[in-house]
Amino acid sequence: MENFIFDNLEIWFVTGAQLLYGGDAVVKVDAHSNEIVKGLNASGKLPVQVLYKGTANSSDEIAEILRAANDSKSCVGVITWMHTFSPAKMWIHGLLDYKKPLLHLHTQYNAEIPWNEIDMDFMNLNQSAHGDREFGHITARLRKARKVVVGYWKDAATQAKIATWMRVCAAWADSQNMRIIRFGDNMNNVAVTDGDKVEAEIRFGYHVDNAPIAKLVSYVDAVSETEINTLIAEYQKLYDFADNCKPGAENHCYVRDAAAQEIGLRRFLEDKKATAFTTSFDELAGMKQLMGFASQRLMAEGYGFGAEGDWKTAALVRTMWVMGQGLPGGQSFLEDYTLNFDGDNSTILQAHMLEINPQIAAKRPRIEVHYLGIGDSGTCARLVFQGHTGDGVAATVVDMGNRFRMIVNKVDVKNTKDLPRLPVACALWKPLPNFEIGAGAWILGGGTHHSSFSYALNEEHLEDFAEIADIELLKIDENTTIDKFKFELKVNEVYYLLNKALK
Repeated sequence: MENFIFDNLEIWFVTGAQLLYGGDAVVKVDAHSNEIVKGLNASGKLPVQVLYKGTANSSDEIAEILRAANDSKSCVGVITWMHTFSPAKMWIHGLLDYKKPLLHLHTQYNAEIPWNEIDMDFMNLNQSAHGDREFGHITARLRKARKVVVGYWKDAATQAKIATWMRVCAAWADSQNMRIIRFGDNMNNVAVTDGDKVEAEIRFGYHVDNAPIAKLVSYVDAVSETEINTLIAEYQKLYDFADNCKPGAENHCYVRDAAAQEIGLRRFLEDKKATAFTTSFDELAGMKQLMGFASQRLMAEGYGFGAEGDWKTAALVRTMWVMGQGLPGGQSFLEDYTLNFDGDNSTILQAHMLEINPQIAAKRPRIEVHYLGIGDSGTCARLVFQGHTGDGVAATVVDMGNRFRMIVNKVDVKNTKDLPRLPVACALWKPLPNFEIGAGAWILGGGTHHSSFSYALNEEHLEDFAEIADIELLKIDENTTIDKFKFELKVNEVYYLLNKALK
């Protein structure tokens, strides 16, 4: 899979005005807007190109621009700015039809008031303080989901907020065409990883398909020895090999089998035009081992992954990978495994049987082969490493029956001690604000034992995504208390019950 290319995408910039102040004023508005767009693009801070789509002065102009944005495959969102007073009733028809993410930028062309020169002409032309409130009213009246960014357009903080939203827009556009392949169903009787796939396609856009493992077996069997040799050479450049895994050693055959799985799985997903997948250790008929090593490698390329049929986490792993393209730190599928009680330093060991993205490794990963005594998995190759230290976010999406809920927890990844008898990839983290509150709130919110984790993203990325998707968001961070969290849960329950009743 090629890396996600932000350069192929566009964010449209539309300025609101009217003809009340004459054509000369509109010409100045247009010139100022052009300069702002050029400045944003030249800043080097924004991952997606901003395309100026002109000054909209009437209901027909607005509707035409927003309809075109809906139809454009390259446009993933629209920024609006009311340079001067733009009566908001003009925006009603266009906003009612508009379906993509919206950002309302509350700024103005000049940073400061020109105290000695300001006159009524200047006042009439520079009315963002007026026009943006008018636009804010109509978007609120229409209950239109949007992000509001307030700040001077040249300031780094303002540009950073726009950049965050752009990344989320790209991920949202990607989710509209996401196809998730499930090799096997959910593990027997597991509730939290299941969910309503029809509602998920309505809400998020992605499509979940089942694929019998037998269909993948033929792809793996068709991989040639030459192809395997080429991939093994790549492994030797990237990873260390345990002595018994090196070419010619007793366990090298398992590494070769894993390479064949990687090649076959990638081809299968490419043929199906899928960008995410799940596996199950209970459904491996015809496979020589669980596809853990292949899953690690494909995650590093940007494929979403979920273990034991967890398609919601697979989708979120893909979405967060798209958001984080070009940012340092890495991201991965992870699972809460075991707890370390140590007072204020209590932590949670994050791991899985095999499938952790090597992009989060603190040191060069090592290929090892070990028996995996669970399900039908047998002896498996895997990349063994520990995650690097740093701040990150863990997120999950759960199906609450009447809505999807996203839970986001800020975490602090710590160094682990040596684990000589645990040959898996892992990370050790302390949930914020501390172990007791962080873990307790996650459980109260119904969060899954799987999560999508990222060093590159922050709460704002996930908050913007939840806003666009119109799903519930629960944040667990340094400000969380259990009392406030419980109250938020109760308020949210009432909100969604009433919202459903009103519809």
